[in-house]
Amino acid sequence: MRRRIIIVGAGPAGLSLARALAGSDAEITLVEKQPHEALADPQPDGREIALTHASVRHLRTLGVWPLFPPDEIHPLREARVLDGGSPFALAISSPKRRGAPLGVLVSNHLIRRALLTAVETLDDVTLLCGREVRAARADRDGVSVQLDGGTTLNGDLLVAADSRFSAVRAMLGIGAETIPVGRSMFVCRARHQRPHNGVATEWFDYDRTTAMLPLAPGMSSVVLTLDNEQARNLAAMPLEHLGPQLAALTRHRWGAMEAVGPAVAYPLTITFSHRFSGPRTALIGDAAVGMHPVTAHGFNFGLAGAMRLARGLRHAGDVGDARVLRRYAVTHRAATRPLYLATLGIVRLYTDERRPARTLRKAVLRIGALPPIRRALGAMLMERGLPS
Repeated sequence: MRRRIIIVGAGPAGLSLARALAGSDAEITLVEKQPHEALADPQPDGREIALTHASVRHLRTLGVWPLFPPDEIHPLREARVLDGGSPFALAISSPKRRGAPLGVLVSNHLIRRALLTAVETLDDVTLLCGREVRAARADRDGVSVQLDGGTTLNGDLLVAADSRFSAVRAMLGIGAETIPVGRSMFVCRARHQRPHNGVATEWFDYDRTTAMLPLAPGMSSVVLTLDNEQARNLAAMPLEHLGPQLAALTRHRWGAMEAVGPAVAYPLTITFSHRFSGPRTALIGDAAVGMHPVTAHGFNFGLAGAMRLARGLRHAGDVGDARVLRRYAVTHRAATRPLYLATLGIVRLYTDERRPARTLRKAVLRIGALPPIRRALGAMLMERGLPS
Protein backbone atom coordinates (compact mmCIF):
# COMPACT_ATOMS: atom_id res chain seq x y z
CA MET A 1 0.00 0.00 0.00
CA ARG A 2 1.47 3.35 -1.11
CA ARG A 3 -0.78 6.03 0.35
CA ARG A 4 1.38 8.96 1.48
CA ILE A 5 -0.06 12.18 0.02
CA ILE A 6 1.54 15.63 0.13
CA ILE A 7 -0.83 18.52 -0.65
CA VAL A 8 0.73 21.95 -1.15
CA GLY A 9 -1.75 24.75 -0.51
CA ALA A 10 -4.34 24.92 2.30
CA GLY A 11 -6.84 26.99 0.36
CA PRO A 12 -10.38 25.69 -0.26
CA ALA A 13 -9.29 23.07 -2.82
CA GLY A 14 -6.45 21.64 -0.75
CA LEU A 15 -8.52 21.58 2.44
CA SER A 16 -11.46 19.99 0.62
CA LEU A 17 -9.27 17.20 -0.74
CA ALA A 18 -7.78 16.50 2.69
CA ARG A 19 -11.25 16.38 4.24
CA ALA A 20 -12.64 14.18 1.45
CA LEU A 21 -9.83 11.64 2.00
CA ALA A 22 -10.41 11.40 5.76
CA GLY A 23 -10.71 7.82 6.93
CA SER A 24 -9.28 6.36 3.72
CA ASP A 25 -6.08 5.02 5.32
CA ALA A 26 -4.07 7.71 3.57
CA GLU A 27 -1.31 9.59 5.38
CA ILE A 28 -1.84 13.24 4.38
CA THR A 29 0.55 16.15 4.87
CA LEU A 30 -0.83 19.59 4.04
CA VAL A 31 1.76 22.33 3.51
CA GLU A 32 0.76 26.01 3.62
CA LYS A 33 3.02 29.08 3.54
CA GLN A 34 0.56 31.26 5.51
CA PRO A 35 0.83 31.17 9.31
CA HIS A 36 -1.77 29.17 11.20
CA GLU A 37 -3.43 32.24 12.71
CA ALA A 38 -4.16 33.61 9.21
CA LEU A 39 -5.84 30.32 8.25
CA ALA A 40 -7.75 29.94 11.52
CA ASP A 41 -9.14 33.47 11.52
CA PRO A 42 -9.20 34.71 7.91
CA GLN A 43 -10.37 38.28 7.60
CA PRO A 44 -13.15 39.30 5.19
CA ASP A 45 -11.60 39.87 1.78
CA GLY A 46 -14.68 41.20 -0.02
CA ARG A 47 -15.21 38.06 -2.08
CA GLU A 48 -18.62 36.38 -2.04
CA ILE A 49 -18.69 32.85 -3.47
CA ALA A 50 -21.65 31.77 -5.62
CA LEU A 51 -22.13 28.11 -4.72
CA THR A 52 -23.94 25.83 -7.14
CA HIS A 53 -26.26 23.07 -5.96
CA ALA A 54 -23.48 20.55 -6.63
CA SER A 55 -21.09 22.51 -4.41
CA VAL A 56 -23.66 22.68 -1.61
CA ARG A 57 -24.03 18.89 -1.80
CA HIS A 58 -20.25 18.47 -1.65
CA LEU A 59 -19.95 20.77 1.36
CA ARG A 60 -22.70 18.83 3.13
CA THR A 61 -20.87 15.57 2.37
CA LEU A 62 -17.68 17.03 3.84
CA GLY A 63 -19.53 18.08 7.00
CA VAL A 64 -18.71 21.74 6.36
CA TRP A 65 -22.15 23.15 5.59
CA PRO A 66 -23.41 23.20 9.24
CA LEU A 67 -20.39 25.35 10.17
CA PHE A 68 -21.70 28.35 8.18
CA PRO A 69 -23.75 30.92 10.15
CA PRO A 70 -27.31 30.57 8.78
CA ASP A 71 -27.70 34.35 8.39
CA GLU A 72 -24.61 34.40 6.15
CA ILE A 73 -26.11 32.04 3.54
CA HIS A 74 -27.87 34.15 0.92
CA PRO A 75 -30.12 32.64 -1.79
CA LEU A 76 -29.51 33.58 -5.41
CA ARG A 77 -32.99 33.46 -6.95
CA GLU A 78 -32.32 34.85 -10.41
CA ALA A 79 -29.55 36.24 -12.57
CA ARG A 80 -29.99 39.12 -15.00
CA VAL A 81 -27.57 40.17 -17.72
CA LEU A 82 -27.59 43.72 -19.10
CA ASP A 83 -25.63 45.34 -21.92
CA GLY A 84 -24.71 49.02 -22.02
CA GLY A 85 -27.66 51.37 -21.83
CA SER A 86 -30.16 48.89 -23.31
CA PRO A 87 -33.27 48.30 -21.17
CA PHE A 88 -33.38 44.65 -22.29
CA ALA A 89 -32.31 42.12 -19.66
CA LEU A 90 -31.63 38.43 -20.10
CA ALA A 91 -33.25 36.84 -17.03
CA ILE A 92 -32.03 33.40 -15.96
CA SER A 93 -33.87 31.43 -13.30
CA SER A 94 -34.05 27.84 -12.14
CA PRO A 95 -35.05 25.47 -14.96
CA LYS A 96 -36.38 22.99 -12.40
CA ARG A 97 -39.21 24.85 -10.72
CA ARG A 98 -40.35 28.40 -10.27
CA GLY A 99 -38.93 30.02 -7.16
CA ALA A 100 -36.07 27.53 -6.69
CA PRO A 101 -32.76 29.35 -6.18
CA LEU A 102 -29.99 29.10 -8.73
CA GLY A 103 -27.56 28.74 -5.84
CA VAL A 104 -26.43 30.54 -2.70
CA LEU A 105 -23.79 33.11 -1.78
CA VAL A 106 -21.38 32.60 1.12
CA SER A 107 -18.38 34.78 1.98
CA ASN A 108 -14.99 33.41 1.01
CA HIS A 109 -13.47 33.86 4.48
CA LEU A 110 -16.31 31.88 6.09
CA ILE A 111 -15.76 28.98 3.70
CA ARG A 112 -12.02 28.95 4.42
CA ARG A 113 -12.56 29.07 8.17
CA ALA A 114 -15.12 26.24 8.10
CA LEU A 115 -12.93 24.01 5.93
CA LEU A 116 -9.94 24.46 8.24
CA THR A 117 -12.11 23.66 11.27
CA ALA A 118 -13.29 20.46 9.56
CA VAL A 119 -9.73 19.40 8.69
CA GLU A 120 -8.00 20.22 11.97
CA THR A 121 -9.99 17.56 13.81
CA LEU A 122 -8.64 14.78 11.55
CA ASP A 123 -6.05 12.38 12.94
CA ASP A 124 -4.75 11.38 9.50
CA VAL A 125 -3.88 14.94 8.37
CA THR A 126 -0.71 16.77 9.41
CA LEU A 127 -0.94 20.51 8.80
CA LEU A 128 2.35 22.36 8.34
CA CYS A 129 1.72 26.13 8.36
CA GLY A 130 4.18 28.91 7.74
CA ARG A 131 6.30 26.63 5.56
CA GLU A 132 7.33 27.31 1.98
CA VAL A 133 8.23 24.80 -0.72
CA ARG A 134 11.75 25.33 -2.09
CA ALA A 135 11.93 22.35 -4.45
CA ALA A 136 9.69 19.52 -5.62
CA ARG A 137 10.43 16.31 -7.47
CA ALA A 138 8.14 13.56 -8.75
CA ASP A 139 8.83 10.43 -10.76
CA ARG A 140 7.56 6.88 -11.01
CA ASP A 141 9.32 5.89 -7.80
CA GLY A 142 7.88 8.59 -5.55
CA VAL A 143 7.79 12.29 -4.72
CA SER A 144 9.82 14.56 -2.50
CA VAL A 145 9.27 18.14 -1.37
CA GLN A 146 11.97 20.29 0.20
CA LEU A 147 10.74 22.97 2.59
CA ASP A 148 12.43 26.09 3.89
CA GLY A 149 14.68 25.19 6.79
CA GLY A 150 15.91 22.08 5.02
CA THR A 151 13.05 19.70 5.88
CA THR A 152 12.34 17.11 3.18
CA LEU A 153 9.00 15.32 2.84
CA ASN A 154 8.72 12.06 0.92
CA GLY A 155 5.51 10.57 -0.39
CA ASP A 156 3.65 8.65 -3.06
CA LEU A 157 1.57 11.50 -4.51
CA LEU A 158 2.12 15.26 -4.75
CA VAL A 159 -0.93 17.49 -5.22
CA ALA A 160 -0.46 21.14 -6.23
CA ALA A 161 -3.23 23.35 -4.84
CA ASP A 162 -1.17 26.53 -4.43
CA SER A 163 -2.98 29.14 -6.56
CA ARG A 164 -3.18 29.98 -10.25
CA PHE A 165 0.47 31.11 -10.06
CA SER A 166 1.43 27.71 -8.66
CA ALA A 167 5.13 27.47 -7.79
CA VAL A 168 4.84 23.69 -7.47
CA ARG A 169 3.37 23.43 -10.96
CA ALA A 170 6.39 25.29 -12.31
CA MET A 171 8.83 23.16 -10.30
CA LEU A 172 7.30 20.05 -11.87
CA GLY A 173 7.77 21.49 -15.36
CA ILE A 174 4.06 21.79 -16.11
CA GLY A 175 3.16 24.87 -18.13
CA ALA A 176 -0.10 26.80 -18.16
CA GLU A 177 -2.07 29.00 -20.50
CA THR A 178 -1.82 32.35 -18.72
CA ILE A 179 -3.87 35.35 -19.85
CA PRO A 180 -3.41 38.65 -18.00
CA VAL A 181 -6.71 40.49 -18.39
CA GLY A 182 -5.13 43.90 -17.90
CA ARG A 183 -7.93 44.95 -15.57
CA SER A 184 -8.77 44.50 -11.89
CA MET A 185 -11.78 43.28 -9.95
CA PHE A 186 -12.88 45.73 -7.26
CA VAL A 187 -15.15 44.31 -4.53
CA CYS A 188 -16.99 45.94 -1.65
CA ARG A 189 -20.13 45.25 0.37
CA ALA A 190 -22.61 48.13 0.20
CA ARG A 191 -26.05 48.99 1.49
CA HIS A 192 -28.34 50.37 -1.18
CA GLN A 193 -31.69 52.13 -1.35
CA ARG A 194 -33.56 49.88 -3.78
CA PRO A 195 -34.21 46.19 -3.01
CA HIS A 196 -32.37 43.44 -4.87
CA ASN A 197 -35.07 40.76 -4.37
CA GLY A 198 -32.43 38.04 -4.46
CA VAL A 199 -31.47 38.89 -8.04
CA ALA A 200 -27.83 38.93 -9.16
CA THR A 201 -27.12 41.43 -11.92
CA GLU A 202 -24.27 41.21 -14.43
CA TRP A 203 -24.09 44.52 -16.30
CA PHE A 204 -21.65 44.85 -19.19
CA ASP A 205 -21.31 48.59 -19.53
CA TYR A 206 -19.01 50.22 -22.09
CA ASP A 207 -16.16 51.16 -19.77
CA ARG A 208 -16.68 48.72 -16.93
CA THR A 209 -18.46 45.55 -15.89
CA THR A 210 -20.68 45.61 -12.81
CA ALA A 211 -21.93 42.63 -10.84
CA MET A 212 -24.34 43.07 -7.94
CA LEU A 213 -24.50 39.97 -5.76
CA PRO A 214 -27.53 39.92 -3.40
CA LEU A 215 -26.78 39.37 0.28
CA ALA A 216 -29.00 40.46 3.19
CA PRO A 217 -32.02 42.68 2.39
CA GLY A 218 -30.75 46.03 1.15
CA MET A 219 -27.16 44.75 1.03
CA SER A 220 -25.12 43.54 -1.96
CA SER A 221 -21.57 42.83 -2.90
CA VAL A 222 -20.56 45.34 -5.56
CA VAL A 223 -18.09 43.81 -8.01
CA LEU A 224 -16.61 46.15 -10.60
CA THR A 225 -14.15 45.21 -13.34
CA LEU A 226 -12.14 48.37 -14.04
CA ASP A 227 -8.75 49.46 -15.30
CA ASN A 228 -6.10 48.72 -12.71
CA GLU A 229 -5.47 52.28 -11.57
CA GLN A 230 -9.16 53.10 -11.13
CA ALA A 231 -9.70 49.92 -9.10
CA ARG A 232 -6.73 50.70 -6.86
CA ASN A 233 -7.93 54.27 -6.33
CA LEU A 234 -11.41 53.11 -5.34
CA ALA A 235 -10.00 50.56 -2.89
CA ALA A 236 -7.89 53.31 -1.26
CA MET A 237 -10.85 55.65 -0.66
CA PRO A 238 -12.35 56.09 2.83
CA LEU A 239 -15.57 54.09 3.07
CA GLU A 240 -17.61 57.19 3.89
CA HIS A 241 -16.65 58.67 0.51
CA LEU A 242 -16.92 55.45 -1.43
CA GLY A 243 -20.71 54.98 -1.31
CA PRO A 244 -21.56 57.95 -3.56
CA GLN A 245 -18.82 56.86 -5.98
CA LEU A 246 -20.33 53.36 -6.23
CA ALA A 247 -23.80 54.80 -6.78
CA ALA A 248 -22.47 56.97 -9.61
CA LEU A 249 -20.53 54.10 -11.20
CA THR A 250 -23.72 52.00 -11.23
CA ARG A 251 -25.70 54.96 -12.64
CA HIS A 252 -27.84 55.04 -9.48
CA ARG A 253 -29.66 51.90 -10.66
CA TRP A 254 -29.78 50.73 -7.02
CA GLY A 255 -30.27 54.20 -5.59
CA ALA A 256 -28.10 55.77 -2.91
CA MET A 257 -25.30 53.55 -1.55
CA GLU A 258 -23.34 53.28 1.67
CA ALA A 259 -20.06 51.34 1.48
CA VAL A 260 -19.65 48.83 4.30
CA GLY A 261 -16.39 47.24 3.22
CA PRO A 262 -13.92 45.84 3.01
CA ALA A 263 -12.97 47.43 -0.31
CA VAL A 264 -10.32 45.42 -2.17
CA ALA A 265 -8.87 45.38 -5.69
CA TYR A 266 -7.59 42.16 -7.29
CA PRO A 267 -5.67 42.18 -10.61
CA LEU A 268 -7.22 39.61 -12.95
CA THR A 269 -5.32 36.77 -14.61
CA ILE A 270 -6.90 33.69 -16.21
CA THR A 271 -5.01 30.39 -16.26
CA PHE A 272 -5.51 26.85 -17.53
CA SER A 273 -2.82 24.25 -16.89
CA HIS A 274 -1.47 22.31 -19.85
CA ARG A 275 -1.83 19.12 -17.82
CA PHE A 276 -3.80 18.23 -14.69
CA SER A 277 -1.64 15.24 -13.83
CA GLY A 278 1.84 13.78 -14.31
CA PRO A 279 3.95 11.04 -12.77
CA ARG A 280 2.65 10.82 -9.19
CA THR A 281 1.30 14.37 -9.38
CA ALA A 282 -2.09 16.05 -9.70
CA LEU A 283 -3.25 19.66 -9.93
CA ILE A 284 -6.46 20.92 -8.34
CA GLY A 285 -8.12 24.26 -7.66
CA ASP A 286 -6.67 27.37 -9.26
CA ALA A 287 -3.42 25.52 -9.92
CA ALA A 288 -5.42 23.58 -12.53
CA VAL A 289 -7.97 26.20 -13.65
CA GLY A 290 -7.94 29.87 -12.67
CA MET A 291 -11.27 31.28 -13.90
CA HIS A 292 -12.39 34.83 -14.64
CA PRO A 293 -15.07 35.77 -12.06
CA VAL A 294 -17.67 36.70 -14.69
CA THR A 295 -19.17 33.18 -14.71
CA ALA A 296 -18.60 32.67 -10.96
CA HIS A 297 -17.43 29.06 -11.24
CA GLY A 298 -13.85 29.23 -9.99
CA PHE A 299 -14.56 27.91 -6.49
CA ASN A 300 -17.06 25.38 -7.82
CA PHE A 301 -14.50 23.97 -10.25
CA GLY A 302 -11.92 23.73 -7.46
CA LEU A 303 -14.28 21.90 -5.12
CA ALA A 304 -15.53 19.57 -7.86
CA GLY A 305 -11.95 18.73 -8.83
CA ALA A 306 -10.99 17.93 -5.23
CA MET A 307 -14.01 15.64 -4.85
CA ARG A 308 -13.35 14.00 -8.21
CA LEU A 309 -9.72 13.28 -7.35
CA ALA A 310 -10.65 12.03 -3.86
CA ARG A 311 -13.09 9.48 -5.31
CA GLY A 312 -10.33 8.02 -7.44
CA LEU A 313 -7.80 7.95 -4.62
CA ARG A 314 -9.94 6.54 -1.81
CA HIS A 315 -9.72 2.92 -2.96
CA ALA A 316 -6.43 3.03 -4.88
CA GLY A 317 -3.77 0.78 -3.38
CA ASP A 318 -1.19 3.17 -4.83
CA VAL A 319 -2.34 6.80 -4.79
CA GLY A 320 0.23 7.53 -7.50
CA ASP A 321 -1.33 5.02 -9.92
CA ALA A 322 -1.01 6.62 -13.36
CA ARG A 323 -4.39 5.27 -14.47
CA VAL A 324 -6.20 6.87 -11.52
CA LEU A 325 -4.49 10.21 -12.06
CA ARG A 326 -5.04 10.13 -15.82
CA ARG A 327 -8.75 9.40 -15.32
CA TYR A 328 -9.04 12.39 -12.99
CA ALA A 329 -7.18 14.64 -15.44
CA VAL A 330 -9.31 13.65 -18.43
CA THR A 331 -12.66 13.99 -16.64
CA HIS A 332 -11.77 17.27 -14.93
CA ARG A 333 -10.54 18.79 -18.17
CA ALA A 334 -13.75 17.70 -19.94
CA ALA A 335 -15.83 19.26 -17.16
CA THR A 336 -13.98 22.59 -17.08
CA ARG A 337 -12.57 23.35 -20.53
CA PRO A 338 -15.87 24.20 -22.30
CA LEU A 339 -16.94 26.76 -19.70
CA TYR A 340 -13.40 28.13 -19.50
CA LEU A 341 -13.43 28.76 -23.26
CA ALA A 342 -16.97 30.16 -23.13
CA THR A 343 -15.88 32.53 -20.35
CA LEU A 344 -12.96 33.73 -22.45
CA GLY A 345 -15.33 34.38 -25.33
CA ILE A 346 -17.73 36.33 -23.11
CA VAL A 347 -14.94 38.45 -21.65
CA ARG A 348 -13.49 39.25 -25.06
CA LEU A 349 -16.84 40.10 -26.63
CA TYR A 350 -18.23 42.15 -23.77
CA THR A 351 -15.05 44.18 -23.29
CA ASP A 352 -14.77 45.00 -26.99
CA GLU A 353 -15.82 48.63 -27.48
CA ARG A 354 -15.89 48.59 -31.30
CA ARG A 355 -19.25 49.20 -33.00
CA PRO A 356 -19.61 45.71 -34.60
CA ALA A 357 -18.94 44.09 -31.22
CA ARG A 358 -21.54 46.31 -29.53
CA THR A 359 -24.12 45.17 -32.08
CA LEU A 360 -23.16 41.53 -31.61
CA ARG A 361 -23.34 41.86 -27.82
CA LYS A 362 -27.00 42.84 -27.99
CA ALA A 363 -27.78 40.05 -30.46
CA VAL A 364 -26.16 37.44 -28.20
CA LEU A 365 -28.36 38.51 -25.27
CA ARG A 366 -31.48 38.25 -27.44
CA ILE A 367 -30.49 34.77 -28.55
CA GLY A 368 -29.78 33.81 -24.95
CA ALA A 369 -33.32 34.80 -24.03
CA LEU A 370 -34.78 32.06 -26.25
CA PRO A 371 -36.43 29.51 -23.91
CA PRO A 372 -34.24 26.45 -24.69
CA ILE A 373 -31.03 28.45 -24.37
CA ARG A 374 -32.22 30.26 -21.26
CA ARG A 375 -33.03 26.92 -19.61
CA ALA A 376 -29.60 25.58 -20.56
CA LEU A 377 -27.95 28.67 -19.04
CA GLY A 378 -29.93 28.15 -15.85
CA ALA A 379 -28.80 24.52 -15.67
CA MET A 380 -25.19 25.61 -16.22
CA LEU A 381 -25.32 28.20 -13.45
CA MET A 382 -26.89 25.67 -11.09
CA GLU A 383 -24.38 23.09 -12.35
CA ARG A 384 -27.12 20.51 -12.69
CA GLY A 385 -26.32 17.60 -14.89
CA LEU A 386 -22.59 18.41 -15.03
CA PRO A 387 -20.21 15.70 -13.83
CA SER A 388 -18.69 16.44 -10.44
